[in-house]
Amino acid sequence: MNLQEQIEKDFLSAYKAKEEVRVAVLRMLKTAIKNRQVELLRPLTDEEILEVIGRQVKQRLESIEQFRQGGRAAMAEREEAELAVLKAYMPTQLTPEETAAAVDAAIAETGASGPKEMGKVMQAVMARFKGRIDGKAVSEIVKARLSS
Repeated sequence: MNLQEQIEKDFLSAYKAKEEVRVAVLRMLKTAIKNRQVELLRPLTDEEILEVIGRQVKQRLESIEQFRQGGRAAMAEREEAELAVLKAYMPTQLTPEETAAAVDAAIAETGASGPKEMGKVMQAVMARFKGRIDGKAVSEIVKARLSS
C-alpha cells in the first residue's frame, strides 16, 4: 500500500471514529496532495507525498512559534495536535548526533573548507537524508563547522 492509499484509509477510519483533529488534518493533507498532482499533471510518488507532508509540518512549526509569541496558547496547542498527526507519516528524524555526523561526513566528502562552500555541504546532506533531517539544524551545524 502506497502512502496516498494509507492516508485515504486513515482518513476514513478517523472520520468513522469522529476524530475531529485527525479528520481535519488528513482532509487538508489530501487537498494539498491533490493540488500538487494537478500542478504536475500526474500521480505523486511516495517521495513527493513526503515533500508535501514536510511542507505541512513546516507550516505547523511556524504557526506554533507565532502563536506562542502572540500569547495564543490554545491555538498553539491545536497546531501541535495537528503536527503530531502529520509527523506520523514522516520517516524517523535523525538525532542531533546523527545530524552532526552526517554534516562531518559531507564536509569531508565535498572537501569544503570555508563558509563560502556552505551550499555544497548543505546540498549533499539534504539530498542524502531527504525528509529525515531538519534543514535549520543542518545549517547551524554547517556554519559552526566551516567558520572554525
